[in-house]
Amino acid sequence: MDCSNSNEKIKILSIESSCDETAAAVVENGRTVLSSVVVSQVEEHKLYGGVVPEIASRRHAEAITGVVAEALEQAELSLNDIDAVAVTYAPGLIGALLVGVNFAKGLSYATGLPLVPVHHLRSHIAANYITNPGLKPPFLCLVVSGGHSHIVAVEDYTKMKIIGKTRDDAAGEVFDKVARTMGMQYPGGINLDKIAEKGDENAYTLPRPRVADAPYDFSFSGLKTAAINIIHNASQKGESVNVENLSASFRKAVVGCLVDNFMKAADDFGYTNLVIAGGVSANSLLRRRLEEECGKKNYKLYMPELRLCGDNGAMVGAQAYYEYKNGNTANLDLNAAATMSIELG
Repeated sequence: MDCSNSNEKIKILSIESSCDETAAAVVENGRTVLSSVVVSQVEEHKLYGGVVPEIASRRHAEAITGVVAEALEQAELSLNDIDAVAVTYAPGLIGALLVGVNFAKGLSYATGLPLVPVHHLRSHIAANYITNPGLKPPFLCLVVSGGHSHIVAVEDYTKMKIIGKTRDDAAGEVFDKVARTMGMQYPGGINLDKIAEKGDENAYTLPRPRVADAPYDFSFSGLKTAAINIIHNASQKGESVNVENLSASFRKAVVGCLVDNFMKAADDFGYTNLVIAGGVSANSLLRRRLEEECGKKNYKLYMPELRLCGDNGAMVGAQAYYEYKNGNTANLDLNAAATMSIELG
């Protein structure tokens, strides 16, 4: 499906509420961001060391009306200028998702605008269409976030196939858990990345787990446990670990697993256009390593701007354009789903 030659200008109002950011944006033709508003709950969830789903849902309900209104105001548009309403409906925290889905359904009902359901991980991939206007499928994408670690063959804008995925914890999840064990504030993965820049990545020896008979799949649970055991064993002996060095060593191990499997999949399946997406695509070592590896092989690497790595409404609007053009709209019985494969989204 190639939508790039269309002369029409489709403006989509998009809503994102899958975790702890309430976001809305207006995006034109999947590539041009006319507005983007994000209200984060990070400071509140820091008090608890992670996202509290009940609190997240309540804050979404409080913020969503203002966020959507501000997105329209920034774009200098009214609902009469909008062609469709899009919303993240899966996967994510079910209560948080329901706030966005029900608000979008209300807008669709009140205005008669088409309702476009968008898969959260597809949105993360689509963030790259905003940063890299020339990017088109097919390409291979490494999707890494707090809840997901996938290698995805993007065959077309709305046709995707999972090549590899984590068998247990996601990369972002283990970054957060190890960071928390070392006493870092939420969001741990971001803080660990910063601290790791000052450490010796060879100071601690950590495993590089592999999945037998599944060379593109990941397994991070054992790696996480190994790092946490180092911390606990030191504590039991009255000793302390070097946080900078352990952060660097752990980051090197996780990123090594991600890069090795991703590059192997690219080689084996013949992809030379590679993309990264999701919150962990902001990790500084992951970006450096992939730039190095793609440079060696003369592969083209596409990365989202740092501001588009986290959850935002613009990425939802980018993917929504292609879902809309492909006829993927929903009725008012649309429901949210806590889990759903990107292949089905």
